[in-house]
Amino acid sequence: MSLLSTKRPDAPPHLGDPALLAALSAASAALARLDAATTLHPLLPALLHRVRLDAARRQAAADGHLIDPWHLAATLEGLPLRAMRDSEWVRDAGALQDAARLALDYHRWLAVPDGDAEEAVQAALVTLEGARPYGVPLLDAAWGAWLWLERGGTRPPLRAALVRRWGRVGVLRAPLPITGAAALGPDQPWDPALWIPAFLQAVVAEAVAALDLLVEMERRWLTARAAVAAGRRRTSRAPAAVDLLAAVPLVSATTLAAALEMSVKAACAILDELVRLEVAVEVTHRHSRRLFGLAGLAPLRQAAAPPRRPLPGRGRGRPRELPAVVEEPPETLPSLPRAGPLERRAFDYGDLEAAMQAMDAAIRKARAGLVRVAGTGRADDDGAG
Repeated sequence: MSLLSTKRPDAPPHLGDPALLAALSAASAALARLDAATTLHPLLPALLHRVRLDAARRQAAADGHLIDPWHLAATLEGLPLRAMRDSEWVRDAGALQDAARLALDYHRWLAVPDGDAEEAVQAALVTLEGARPYGVPLLDAAWGAWLWLERGGTRPPLRAALVRRWGRVGVLRAPLPITGAAALGPDQPWDPALWIPAFLQAVVAEAVAALDLLVEMERRWLTARAAVAAGRRRTSRAPAAVDLLAAVPLVSATTLAAALEMSVKAACAILDELVRLEVAVEVTHRHSRRLFGLAGLAPLRQAAAPPRRPLPGRGRGRPRELPAVVEEPPETLPSLPRAGPLERRAFDYGDLEAAMQAMDAAIRKARAGLVRVAGTGRADDDGAG
């Protein structure tokens, strides 16, 4: 049974269903682990930034607009994408642009909705809070989500309302965007007896992914912080640059300079030094408009396109076809030990919040630019969040 089903049950599924109970148990355990790990964690602002972008991408994919996470990150920095060149670029460029615009609009709903959007979120919250047939927060939220959609409500305000609902009932103390987006993908069942377990399973997948990301961010971030801390003055901005690299998939020297309030030349010098220390990697192979990521958290270099340059000695005309090169799979690196609370306290986190605010401003700027190009919305989107 698909989402187009006309079946409209008047009551929620029976609580004794084994599939429902199994999904509830798994979701409760996954969210409890995530909540325990993220509460008071120093990297929580950075984690929120990353998972909101990923949640927006997942939601866009569930609504039929696919975009690779690294393509989205490169779009935020204004870098041309390899996919726009390797295939029918006019169609692909438009599809990627539409997907990026939709994903960033969904990010607005999750981060700071504007006036009209906030009203819709409050309406969705009323539905979630009014539907409590089980007395169990996760099941009540799932049933309320089904009712909202069944009655013609739209998806973005529901997802934002779910994030707030988790906080109000004590499921998650941090506003992590766990929304079960995959449950709204194509060919999903719409009978609530089947959809609610599917929704809870999607919640499990998102909670596990967020916790895995936090653990890997912490490991790589602590390793990078330790590498840049030795022999530096207390006024060095290299540790703050590491914080920003841990928080965002990709960053340019221009973005780093704006976030840390320094010159672009100084930001380039810091990034080049981090590459030399093997703390960061440069992912574009470009001489200008380069993008950097934290070692171990950076995307494949193939995600962004280097500038086109003529080959020495080649004449005009279409180049001859060459056999495809099969790349060797990347070497799997051993897992790093997880840090404890005492090890975390050894660092100063003062620059992280300011850097996250600068990155949110970059997202708003990118979203407004995509809206202007598409010609389908307001040119000035700063009020959106």
